[in-house]
Amino acid sequence: MRVKKVIRMTQRIPKVRFFSVFSSMAFTLLFSLSAWSSNLVIEITQGVDNPVPIAVVPFQWSGDRALNEDVAQVIDADLERSGQFKSLKRSLMLSFPYQKEDVYFRDWQYLATEYLVIGQVVTTDTGGFQVDYQLFDVQRQESIVSGRFAGGKNDLRALGHSISDAVYEALTGLKGAFRTRIAYVAADKKVNPSYYKLLVADSDGYNAKEILKSNQPIMSPSWSRDATKLAYVSFETNRPAIYIQDITTGQRERIKSFKGINGAPAWSPDGSKLAMVLSKDGNAEIYTLDLASKRLTRVTKHYGIDTEPSWSVDGKSILFTSDRGGKPQIYQVTLESGWVERLTFEGDYNARGSLTHDGRFLVLVSRHDEQFHIAVQDLQRGTMALLTKTSLDESPSVAPNGSMVMYSTQVGGRDILAAVSIDGKVKFNIPANEGVVREPAWSPYLN
Repeated sequence: MRVKKVIRMTQRIPKVRFFSVFSSMAFTLLFSLSAWSSNLVIEITQGVDNPVPIAVVPFQWSGDRALNEDVAQVIDADLERSGQFKSLKRSLMLSFPYQKEDVYFRDWQYLATEYLVIGQVVTTDTGGFQVDYQLFDVQRQESIVSGRFAGGKNDLRALGHSISDAVYEALTGLKGAFRTRIAYVAADKKVNPSYYKLLVADSDGYNAKEILKSNQPIMSPSWSRDATKLAYVSFETNRPAIYIQDITTGQRERIKSFKGINGAPAWSPDGSKLAMVLSKDGNAEIYTLDLASKRLTRVTKHYGIDTEPSWSVDGKSILFTSDRGGKPQIYQVTLESGWVERLTFEGDYNARGSLTHDGRFLVLVSRHDEQFHIAVQDLQRGTMALLTKTSLDESPSVAPNGSMVMYSTQVGGRDILAAVSIDGKVKFNIPANEGVVREPAWSPYLN
């Protein structure tokens, strides 16, 4: 899927408001991954106290047949899901303009709307679609951003997500992440207790696509930098092995498998290496694999268990979980010098660490009162805050813009996905229509 951005104009406006290796594997083996439907479901559970009022008018379309996607509804849902905006219901709209000349700002002021999005959809010569949009400041009665996106006949949702990204960035100053993807694992013990699936979907849960089906567990999906491939662990040969798979062609490669643990692959920021956990030398240690030369380099060397690697933003160091201090904590090793530094000190269990895009915040799993929560540590201030209150939260994955964290949790006895903003103010659940889902991985930005 390729979405072409044809034109865009903006002006500045004020911004609106460890598990150990062994216990982790055992936990995954015991858990019945579960049923999948074609799409996940978004259930917003918490937003900011004063969301910004916005209206997304149905986009004009003059074709002979109804469109298979409502572009304006996609945008509306994206902005609502961010928790920062409150969309005006269509039934309350006094008019449905699609060009600036038809906008009567007094109507939208009367409805207490601060921002307005309008647009139109037309077909292209190649049978695809072109979508034009405009975002207005209702009080100032002026255009903030306008543009055009074009794509294929099956790209209407992607075009809507692209517009959502543009609107979100114009109003918050933060790059949007609506046109990204998520990978996750699902299964259904009611249908077949030994069937597992690796799936990829849009960030809102739509357009789910099966990447792999297996009668053995699948774990730890990790995206390549260009979001075209996934690395993951599969037990299909009855022992753990790391694979790399192209999500479009399905072509995949098995990384050389060693005796013992082969787990937790993590792609480097430049896409040239994989970090992973191997126990080929007797103990669980962190290694890197150069994907071009196939050169394997050992990074850690300690009698403790070292696991769950993730990369620093600049690719010069690796974060990992280790019990070398007696209890699981998060450490960082500089690749060039081998220098190891402990990052977490608050609490007796901190694991599965990863950094936001700016390198300031460390997102992790932290145990408090014998319950596992998603937490964030400000590396500049050294403070830690809990983002979730459910009892068994794990596998956090940070959006590429650092605004949201997706994770696995349990609600009503079911394993589901959920998401929380980095400040803890916005929360939503993402359960499957049937069964359970786990092991989320949020993709980088799509090209």
